[in-house]
Amino acid sequence: MRCETTFIEGLRIIHPDCYGDGRGWFMETYSKPKYEEMGIDCEFVQDNQSYSARKGILRGLHFQNEPYAQAKLIRCTRGAVFDVAVDLRRGSATYGKWYGIELSADNKTQFFIPRGFAHGFLTLTDDVEFQYKVDQIYSKEHDRSIRFDDPAIGVEWGIDEPILSEKDLSAPLLADSDVNF
Repeated sequence: MRCETTFIEGLRIIHPDCYGDGRGWFMETYSKPKYEEMGIDCEFVQDNQSYSARKGILRGLHFQNEPYAQAKLIRCTRGAVFDVAVDLRRGSATYGKWYGIELSADNKTQFFIPRGFAHGFLTLTDDVEFQYKVDQIYSKEHDRSIRFDDPAIGVEWGIDEPILSEKDLSAPLLADSDVNF
């Protein structure tokens, strides 16, 4: 298992070891001791999975305010996505900056996003299954969104007309949000 850092403190890219032969393959998708060695010391309490039927669906940018902020360990198990994390930690040298990575069933890459970030993804294929662990339960009261196309953030999604939910269409700009990190 190999771990990479990014220019944004706390974001980690994990490349699990995958062992294959003529029958198929095997990989360890999570091991608490191994992740702790990589600086990921979370007590994950919930696993989530989503399905997106079509290419071009954009989900995000989502987060939960304190005290229900969530760290996430993300992977794509069918199809491919462009996954994005936005630093919302006031006082951080990279506040408002974003990092994006392609996650796919083929590359088996995982993305760790600590608390204090907004998260979103764009489906790059049809029939996408997306799975992630979180270290805090879902709280509807603390659930928030930021506009995917907020010019102050400037995520380069690579699509002009994504398929969006009503929630994501009506999300505020970062400057108008009540983010409390």
